[in-house]
Amino acid sequence: MADSDIKVKELEKRASGQAFELILSPPSTDAAPDLSISSPKKKECSLEEIQKKLEAAEERRKLHEAEILKQLNEKREPERDVLQKAIEENNNFSKMAEEKLTSKMETNKEKREAQMAAELERLREKDKKVEEIRRGK
Repeated sequence: MADSDIKVKELEKRASGQAFELILSPPSTDAAPDLSISSPKKKECSLEEIQKKLEAAEERRKLHEAEILKQLNEKREPERDVLQKAIEENNNFSKMAEEKLTSKMETNKEKREAQMAAELERLREKDKKVEEIRRGK
């Protein structure tokens, strides 16, 4: 296209900018087209080249997949740490609760045995008094 084929018409000026209208003249039929457009020639690929390209694509896919897995593992690392810490705290709590319960059970057992011994002693004393009363009569 030549410069004479294009006309510029200024529409109006605004604070935000300017507006233009481009007017193109109709193409002339006597002029031959400047460029001949042809599709690019296809390069003949051998079986080896195709195989190499497929192998390179497979390698790229594997590398990409490995990178994604690495990123996922890095994201999950803090989650694993938190989970491990929670498990440890739960185990510690369970041990402490078990020790506390065992201690309470032992204390209750000792109290019960002491109460039973005291009750038995009281009953023996009562029996002695009853025996003395029988003998005294």
